[in-house]
Amino acid sequence: MSRKYGNPFRLFRRDTRGVAAIEFAFVAMLLVAGLLNAVDVGRYEYQLMQVENAAEVGAQAAWATCNDPTTMLPATQNCNYLNSTVAAAIQKTSLGSSVSLASGYPAEGYYCVNASNTLQLVGGVGSRPVDCTAAGNASAIPSDYVRIGVTFTYTPLFPGISVMSAMGTTAVIRVSWRRLG
Repeated sequence: MSRKYGNPFRLFRRDTRGVAAIEFAFVAMLLVAGLLNAVDVGRYEYQLMQVENAAEVGAQAAWATCNDPTTMLPATQNCNYLNSTVAAAIQKTSLGSSVSLASGYPAEGYYCVNASNTLQLVGGVGSRPVDCTAAGNASAIPSDYVRIGVTFTYTPLFPGISVMSAMGTTAVIRVSWRRLG
């Protein structure tokens, strides 16, 4: 019988049925890996935008709640609802309670624009300066700014597969500023 059908190993080597399926499987693995990476990077960027939005919303809530220069400034000392209002506001994004107020925030101080056209801290909430001499502009009046910092822990969607897993679990912190007075 071996003469009629030949060597079975030789026949197996010549058989090309299914080669396209094997080649497609290799290519499909590369395509799926690329797709998983795109999904994970896109998810990270979306969550990053939501964290930035949470910081902005928190700063806006601080301004809306404590923007009465006659009675509430400095807000961190005189605005009773500042922390609770900001904490509630930052959790209104799609990330919900995953976003929290960062340690040391809300923070507040008196700032002036310096010669480089950037804000420069000229005094803390306990000592409001009379003018902006420390920033090089004695004719300007310092303004009260509140800073809201939020934190979020990012975890990759596909650990061990995507490029985002090289970052591991990462804390993301974003800060937003708002002028109060």
